[in-house]
Amino acid sequence: MGKPSTAPPGVDIALVAVFAALLAALSLTPQIPVGAIGIPLTLQTLGVLLAGLVLGPWRGFLAVSLYLAVGLAGLPVFAGATGGLAVFGKPSIGFLLSFPLAAAVVGALAAFLLRRGTRWQYLWLTLAGLVTSLVVIYPLGILGMMVVGRIDLLTAIGINLAFIPGDIVKSFAAAAIAIAVHKAFPALLVAGRPALDLR
Repeated sequence: MGKPSTAPPGVDIALVAVFAALLAALSLTPQIPVGAIGIPLTLQTLGVLLAGLVLGPWRGFLAVSLYLAVGLAGLPVFAGATGGLAVFGKPSIGFLLSFPLAAAVVGALAAFLLRRGTRWQYLWLTLAGLVTSLVVIYPLGILGMMVVGRIDLLTAIGINLAFIPGDIVKSFAAAAIAIAVHKAFPALLVAGRPALDLR
């Protein structure tokens, strides 16, 4: 998953807390129920991708895990201003549980690409977001719908198809924001250097 950050602990804690709060804010935007079992369409995925693309695998994972921990503890930071252990009884639980791993995966891909100075970084970071959705978020989300929603695989896949257009847009947006952030703070993902470089 890449090397842990070598930034001062205070910087890491602040970044993790800020992105956990950002994810909570994005989760509380108006939601659109999708499918017969009402999986909410929100901006959560945008926040997850941003956490990984901007912070890298470790801090991205911690930021999203903190968000989940706060929500599971009872604070209403999940979609629909919900929280607590009752979310384990909702068909969307698979998506929620996939988020920390998704942040780690997309963060590792971002760190690899940006350290190599790859051309077409915007395109590659966008593809990193889409691949992460395809191999991490969607499979676990579909599994959650099947187990909790008690629907078959084909029905779950059909419901999931509705998320793809929005996730494509969110991947483009997350990549654009990440590129802008890394241009401003080029050492953010570079191991062995401070997390923020204002020079």
